[in-house]
Amino acid sequence: MSEKKAIDRRSFLLSATAAGVGAVALGSAARAAEGGAATPAPAHGAPAAPARPTGSRKLDDVLKAARESLYPRCRVCPECDGEACAGEVPGMGGIGSGRSFQNNIAALRAVRLNLRSLHDGAKPDLSTTVFGQKLDVPFMITSLAGTTYNMGGKISEEDFIEALFGGAAKLGTMSFVADGTEDPLSVYQTRLKAITRYGRGIAVVKPRDQPELLRRIRLVEEAGAVAVAVDVDSAGRAARAAKLGEVIEPKTAKQLTELARSTKLPFIVKGVMTPDEAVLAVECGAKGIVVSNHGGRCLDHTPGTIEVLPRIAEKVKGKVTILADGGIRHGSDVLKFLALGADACLVGRPCIRGAHGGGAEGVQLVLEKIRMELAQDMILTGTRSARSVGPGIVTVV
Repeated sequence: MSEKKAIDRRSFLLSATAAGVGAVALGSAARAAEGGAATPAPAHGAPAAPARPTGSRKLDDVLKAARESLYPRCRVCPECDGEACAGEVPGMGGIGSGRSFQNNIAALRAVRLNLRSLHDGAKPDLSTTVFGQKLDVPFMITSLAGTTYNMGGKISEEDFIEALFGGAAKLGTMSFVADGTEDPLSVYQTRLKAITRYGRGIAVVKPRDQPELLRRIRLVEEAGAVAVAVDVDSAGRAARAAKLGEVIEPKTAKQLTELARSTKLPFIVKGVMTPDEAVLAVECGAKGIVVSNHGGRCLDHTPGTIEVLPRIAEKVKGKVTILADGGIRHGSDVLKFLALGADACLVGRPCIRGAHGGGAEGVQLVLEKIRMELAQDMILTGTRSARSVGPGIVTVV
């Protein structure tokens, strides 16, 4: 058995064991992972904190349906850590060895929460404000795209973006809109319509050549977006884009300044991983940055995002809105990012599961689980407000 198939088999066995299924189901999962006849994968165990269902559906039902919809592009492992899907780009994994994806998870594990229960903060305030928008929780949905080439094509781009925006709205937060390298302009315009329908959202544009980038910024403005972002970390996909007749390129300080000055919308630079580039983004006119390694999908062997966040925050905190993503699966992850300098966080892969397993309701359930965990963790760390979280609540090992 190849090393890759061995990883897949181990992932399926862990999932089946967590669900408490019998030997027959275990055998089916193992045969499927070894390349035998495809059979429906078993559901994994219940989440750490049960979500409040909005209807008859529950989160474990959503995750079971997500596995059936996403397999084999995503195994919906009990622990979404990038092990089983390493190297699967396009797909759901991390690029190359998968270490950047895995480092995001490992870095979060190295941050511990300090338990404090001698206080009067029994009702923490989870709300925050991002670019003038009041959010009920300090996290949003990040830019996600590629239902065909990344997720298996079981749902359309229209249904996917509707699920993201619908689920976010139900929880009182926002979603980003993605700009896929391999998508025609018409698909991007379809995604932007969700911003118009729901009244708010943030749009991302790939770092295309300046004329095309400026053209898309105009479309973002027309859609009524709250802000516009350029995910400069996508520059690594230049070769792939060139084969499709597209231009994806790194951006100079002069180009970033031109983009920031071209719009009245808050301009965000997504993909900042060093303090010097955070400072440069601010100097070029950015109103926001996203500390991100693109989910581990652009450059192999980067640090985890929460590893680099404190040094970036030290340089630009208070001068710019700091958003961050990278391995967020639980409310504790959100709290750790806030403690180390983020103003709000972005959630990615869990929302893909929610959308494929239950549409907008599935996304809402995924986000509601994170919300409930965050509220509990804020109580148990003595954190009264998501807008004022300090490093004193964590220990970094």
